[in-house]
This record gives sequence, structure tokens and C-alpha cells, in this order.
Amino acid sequence: MKTTVEWIRADERLPYDGAGIVAAVTGRYPGEPEDDPDSLSGQEFWLVLPMYFRRIHPVEETGEIIENCFYDSDGVVRLPIGRPTDDEIVTHWAEMPNLPGADVQRLYGDDVRPALRAVSDQ
Repeated sequence: MKTTVEWIRADERLPYDGAGIVAAVTGRYPGEPEDDPDSLSGQEFWLVLPMYFRRIHPVEETGEIIENCFYDSDGVVRLPIGRPTDDEIVTHWAEMPNLPGADVQRLYGDDVRPALRAVSDQ
């Protein structure tokens, strides 16, 4: 099974609120001068992570409201490229692919077992 991914620039268009997406994230690993030179310490990265998009994201600890941000399962908030930040940024995003053999991204309840059987028979 194959799928095609359409990457969308995060400074041109944003996902809908609550969308589960994959995001291309860039930044720099934290580093110290005494770190092993063969480690990733201090190196730049660009990688793909599963995330969610929020139009409004309240920060419980501070009461701050962050608008139009991406966040992951660890609670890390990242802003789209073009917004001022010193942290990791999202350069592009894409919709999650559909489930194998299906035309949806999520199945629940009684629909799960038949869908799993259908793709295991292929």
C-alpha cells in the first residue's frame, strides 16, 4: 500500500483546529562544550513528528494563551515558521494518512476488527 503526502508550508496555511497532523520541525539539540563530539548535542535537526494543531492553546501553569500552535503528546508547543521564537519551529505540515485499506484516519468500536481482518487478508 502506498500513500502520497502533500506538505503544506506552515507560513502559508494552517490545519483546522484539533487536526492530528505530521509536522516537519527544525531546531537545534541543546548542547554544552563538554559534550561528546559524536553526539547530537548542539546539532541542527529537521525531522517529522506527529502533532496536533490548536487555534487557541491555554497554558495552565501561566494563564498565557498561545494562538495557532502545534503541540505533541509530550506537551511541547511549537510555533509555525515566520513567528518569532528561539525554540523549535514547524516549517511544513501534512494530514495524517488514512488507515491501510481505508478511506478514513480513525476507526472506533465495532468497525475496528473487520477493518483489521480486511487488511490482514491482503
